[in-house]
Amino acid sequence: MPLASTNRDGRLSRTRRSRRMIGAAFAVLSAVALSACTQDSVAEQYLEGSDKGYISADLTVVEIAPDDRGEPVEFGGVTENGDEFTSSEIAGDVTVVNFWYAACGPCRVEAKDLEAVWQQYEDEAVSFVGVNTYDQPDTARAFADEYGITYPSLIDVDSGDAKLAFAEVTPIQATPTTLVLDKQGRVAARIIGQLDGPSILSTLVRDALAESA
Repeated sequence: MPLASTNRDGRLSRTRRSRRMIGAAFAVLSAVALSACTQDSVAEQYLEGSDKGYISADLTVVEIAPDDRGEPVEFGGVTENGDEFTSSEIAGDVTVVNFWYAACGPCRVEAKDLEAVWQQYEDEAVSFVGVNTYDQPDTARAFADEYGITYPSLIDVDSGDAKLAFAEVTPIQATPTTLVLDKQGRVAARIIGQLDGPSILSTLVRDALAESA
């Protein structure tokens, strides 16, 4: 009886170990499959070589060659201070458009980097425009005061007009999303996710400035 009991326990122990090993292997395979299924289309385009850019775990940056850019985007709205704005006012400028809202954690973190690049190029033919997709003007103004943002933002929550204007040429599915428009008003680069410093955006703006009109 003791021998039979020992063999049974041994078989049970080996069975448990085998099940644990199979479960671990299945978890790894499932994670790999899920990662492959959830890769976004921008990343796929980059990996295929159709765009050039930089991809990390939390940030996707894609530059679009001039010949591959869509039509110029005409957009406008009302800023947090109640001023009417239309993109015709900044025609010919390289323009940075940042989609954000106040409760967005990554938006708060990257605010200082956006303002730093704006300050860097403020005296050149560069414009910055925010598009607030969720908040009312008082919340947007409080955010600007707290984080020292000096460029205007359109309040787009009620109409969605600005977001819709860009949707025809590039998807705006994540917040924050930052676009760099060339001098013709076409999307020259898009950044999906939180900026991890001002250098990438600064380089994209500089590249767009160096292009002929």
